[in-house]
Amino acid sequence: MNKTAVLAITKNGIETALRLKNNFSTWKIFCPSKFFQNGKDIEWFEDSTTSKVQELFQNYDALVCIFSLGAVIRLVAPHMKDKKTDPAVIVIDDTAKFVISTLSGHLGGANELTEKIAKTLGATPVITTAADVNKTIAVDLVGKEFGWTIDENSTVTKVSAFMVNEEKIGVFQDAGRKDWWLPNKELPKNVHIYNSLDEMVNSDCKGFLIISDKILQNKELDGRSVTYRPKTLVVGVGLHWDTTKETIREGMEFCLSKFKLSANSVAKFASIKKEADVKGLQELSREMNVPLVYFDKSELATITIPNPSDVVQSFEGTPSVSEASAIKASGGDLIVQKQKFPPNLTIAIARSTT
Repeated sequence: MNKTAVLAITKNGIETALRLKNNFSTWKIFCPSKFFQNGKDIEWFEDSTTSKVQELFQNYDALVCIFSLGAVIRLVAPHMKDKKTDPAVIVIDDTAKFVISTLSGHLGGANELTEKIAKTLGATPVITTAADVNKTIAVDLVGKEFGWTIDENSTVTKVSAFMVNEEKIGVFQDAGRKDWWLPNKELPKNVHIYNSLDEMVNSDCKGFLIISDKILQNKELDGRSVTYRPKTLVVGVGLHWDTTKETIREGMEFCLSKFKLSANSVAKFASIKKEADVKGLQELSREMNVPLVYFDKSELATITIPNPSDVVQSFEGTPSVSEASAIKASGGDLIVQKQKFPPNLTIAIARSTT
């Protein structure tokens, strides 16, 4: 967790909080000022526990409360929005016998954090999410450790219900890491891998998991599928010093649309290292939260590409920028050859093998 707050409101709770601090040094402890002790690494507060919970709930990624579950539920309930934005909430009883995953167990990471805390305290972890107690696939967590995202039109709740009720689920994957399921462990018996999309949609599966960087369209998927987007695409960009953010975006979006690729799978931008960074490319990188990598012309000149250019060679000192940088940054294969956008933009896209 990036930012974790521990809230203790009893003497026993404070001792438990300090034990956690010894193992999780970046966590911050908050306690009522009536228990003030010199020399303790604690932030003492004067206001009510109710107002403090609101503050911590809104400003931290995880909130660990060391008091009763019922009280915690009443305190956080007015501030809950949805599982995509609510922080993880974990409850520890006053004697530290139980650690309870209370809110945002999957997406928020409360289940994982509960296990870590319980191990630290020698306590019993309490996790009640269906996928975990049934030892099956948590549909909303597939590929999370690899940075995969889920398309907005995915029906996570419905497919999760199919999963925990052991209905037949089909999986089709044509991109991304293959080890997304637990290593050395068989898939649940109700989950079946298919080598083609057509084979899967024509099966008797109730729901589908799709792992792809392509835009796949089939009416049989509507309302029954969850699509995961692995970060596999590298967009190589050849450009002039004054090429704008809008121009680059339009060129990229044209290429993604033409070749039916998902923008949610873009992992990096890549280009040639110039004397000064191109402002437009930097702005787009920041706006999309997609990393940008540069390569020296000498590195790009060694890459075998399908469309070398004498003009690019004369200006940049390498026969290719967009194709070569995409291949170099991806470590994989070129899937969209150089597309030209006059007067001074080229886009190419490569797919990484991981």
